[in-house]
Amino acid sequence: MTAGSNTRTHLRAAGGKSHVIGETTPPLWIRTIPEVFAETVAARGDADAAIFPEHGIRWSWREFGAIVERIAAGFVALGLERGDRIGIWSPNRPEWLVTQFASARAGLILVTINPAYRVTELEYVLNKVGIKALVAAESFKTSRYLDMIRQLAPELETATPGHLHAAQLPALRIVVRTGDTKSPGLINFWDIAKRDTPETRAELEARAAMMRPEDAINVQFTSGTTGAPKGATLSHVNILNNGRFVVARMNFGTDDRLAIPVPLYHCFGMSMGTLGCVSTGSTMVFPSEGFDPLSTLRAIADERCTAVYGVPTMFSAMLDHPDFASFDTKSLRTGIMAGAPCPIELMKRVVSDMGVSEVTIAYGMTETSPVSFQSHTDDSLERRVTTVGRVHPHVEVKIIDPVTGAITPAGVQGEICTRGYSVMLGYWDDPQNTAAAIDTDGFMHTGDLGVIDAEGFGNIVGRVKDMVIRGGENVYPREVEEFLYRHPAVQVVQVFGVPDARYGEELCAWIVLRPGQSATEDEIRAFCKDQIAHYKIPRYVRFVAEIPMTVTGKAQKFRMRAAMLDDLGISELKTA
Repeated sequence: MTAGSNTRTHLRAAGGKSHVIGETTPPLWIRTIPEVFAETVAARGDADAAIFPEHGIRWSWREFGAIVERIAAGFVALGLERGDRIGIWSPNRPEWLVTQFASARAGLILVTINPAYRVTELEYVLNKVGIKALVAAESFKTSRYLDMIRQLAPELETATPGHLHAAQLPALRIVVRTGDTKSPGLINFWDIAKRDTPETRAELEARAAMMRPEDAINVQFTSGTTGAPKGATLSHVNILNNGRFVVARMNFGTDDRLAIPVPLYHCFGMSMGTLGCVSTGSTMVFPSEGFDPLSTLRAIADERCTAVYGVPTMFSAMLDHPDFASFDTKSLRTGIMAGAPCPIELMKRVVSDMGVSEVTIAYGMTETSPVSFQSHTDDSLERRVTTVGRVHPHVEVKIIDPVTGAITPAGVQGEICTRGYSVMLGYWDDPQNTAAAIDTDGFMHTGDLGVIDAEGFGNIVGRVKDMVIRGGENVYPREVEEFLYRHPAVQVVQVFGVPDARYGEELCAWIVLRPGQSATEDEIRAFCKDQIAHYKIPRYVRFVAEIPMTVTGKAQKFRMRAAMLDDLGISELKTA
């Protein structure tokens, strides 16, 4: 039975309701990431596993597996116990990839930290989950990671490496740096492998025997409406199967070579990307530490990549690059455009100009590992550019009326609710928000408005909540509002999204100043710089006399948005 026929069957059985259930074949893998990784290493041997052109690295699966084993044993030697949290704060470097699989091998929980975070956000994340070890790059672009860590832990300057005691970061003991430079109080990443001993190898095997597929293996922070990030806690079963099913939709095999310019800290890179490749023995190609259109085009051409991932702005930057025509992208067959609303005309250019004839669209959220819907490579181009495809295997989705909770008829919009193996274990140490997100029947309430048509194809039409998606990054206005309230001149602030041709959406802040106070747009943005991630800083700032409110005192953001559209002379974007 095909995915399409299965979906249509369930729609008919539900009497034309917006309720779809994915295929139940192939069966779920109730397995751990180290188990599958070891099998792939053994089966693929000398085939290319991971390529980092910027770093001159080309690892075979055998070489990659050996490095992972040594670093995992080193983690044990450092005193990291099963279930301890290890953070990774870095752009796409070889150390990031090794940490992902070595931490899993050692039974640790990997906490992926957004490279765009600043001091306030870092402190919150480190303390929220009690990170014991942190792997960090020295710097990337304007982010000086080690300097920010030292702001929070000045004790590093005199600490014995691996034995940090910092007043502001009580759980943190170990800080590991990438690169070859030596720093006070820090351990160099590749030196960890020197701690590999027969005793630590034996401990790895003992931990493997205790490891369960349902164990937490990853915490990914996603902003919340409460104003603080929430740690979506994911298991081996969650992210391993999701990565596997994502690449299955694209018919991946051992000959496929995937360009991964998307960030590893996000599910797009580390679940859909690395775990998808591990599940199939495909090759991972990381064009550069951060997205660069020229580096990505060069990597696609030089490494004969058959697939590429990206958010719409990445594809647009590659297509519009002045040297685009000089690169041969004919090797490309498939890929995924996701992470933000995908403009229809851009999708058509990806197919016609880049030659990605089997490009797919995917939809999901971090809390669902992440993908719930994805198009098939053999769906018509019209379906692939105007919908997010059909439901994934072993996933159930219903569209409900946000007010009544009733399942809507096919073709009628409502809130998307997802149930199945992919739903997170919960938010780390946050039972209240977990209960608010996952109902007693096990459905994750996404907060997104969607439609499922009579053939089972989904579409995203808006958001129940106020979340803004800027260039693939989810931004919750409440978090930005809470930060801006710290400014002494701000009395009232409302943040919302407005359409943007490049990023999908941009943030706009409407501010009512305190009596007798003054501020400029540039001052507000400067207040945010280096304190919150760059993509959360409002592009537009307007000072207003009052905020439009309902009679019950709720801000009417739809009116503010409409006023900004008029002010900026822009209109809604036509998107898939």
